[in-house]
Amino acid sequence: MGKVKIVTDSCANLDPAEAAALDVTVVPLTVQIGEDIFEDGQPETSDLFFEHQHAGTSPMRVLAPPVAEFEKLYQSLHRQTDQIIAIHVSGHLSDVWKNSRMGAEPLRGRCAIEVVDSNAILLGQEILVKEAALAAQNGASIDEIVRLVRGLIPHIYTVLFVDSMTYLEKSGTIGKAQAILGTMMQIKPLLFMEDGEIIPMEKVKTVNKAVDKLTEFVSEFDELKQVVVLQAQEEPRPETKILLERLSQLFPEQEFPIMRYNPLLASFVGPSAMGLIVYEGLIEY
Repeated sequence: MGKVKIVTDSCANLDPAEAAALDVTVVPLTVQIGEDIFEDGQPETSDLFFEHQHAGTSPMRVLAPPVAEFEKLYQSLHRQTDQIIAIHVSGHLSDVWKNSRMGAEPLRGRCAIEVVDSNAILLGQEILVKEAALAAQNGASIDEIVRLVRGLIPHIYTVLFVDSMTYLEKSGTIGKAQAILGTMMQIKPLLFMEDGEIIPMEKVKTVNKAVDKLTEFVSEFDELKQVVVLQAQEEPRPETKILLERLSQLFPEQEFPIMRYNPLLASFVGPSAMGLIVYEGLIEY
């Protein structure tokens, strides 16, 4: 019985060197812009995606790796081990989790393969993958690692503010009538990821109010283990600077790095969203 092997996808945002050090196999999604196909996880792919999304000139899709790719990968890993855990981006955002499960089917009965829906994306998914990989390196069993990962999922939170309802409607997150009414009333939705699904929870009418709500959300935590500020650009926007200043006042010892969100999340929220991913860590009683 070999060591547990960890698989994830490019939405975990793992640096290639870090993935190699942790012995994590990363399966990339693909980004289609017009007739051209690009590999997800590359900075230049995100640059192109946001450029075309802003212009609105080309049809774009973010595609999950096909079942056959997962089937081939699992067959390859099975030569090294009979224990595999795959931790994927939320199944509400992509077919990655579904395709991975289907790709594992031919090995059922010969290899223990657990395909876990992270209910998360980016930092949230990254945390789960890293913790699983470290546990695997320390000799944990497949059941122990799955329990660890499932125990961490409820301690990861994602909240987003979007300036426009256009992409929420395109992705089917909200209905057309709701989008039209929201646009007419200049409503800017505040979104939460709940069980991996993006759900509009509150409505504000100004960017300042959105910053207030994001600050209020973070203020409810007693402790923060990791937090990132999400936006499409590397450099902070004016409202991001305001948010960072307020967060630093609340938690002066905490770092609040900016993380660019990826094309998959952008396909739901557009190129002008801003938000937070918060990991509170495991609560000790």
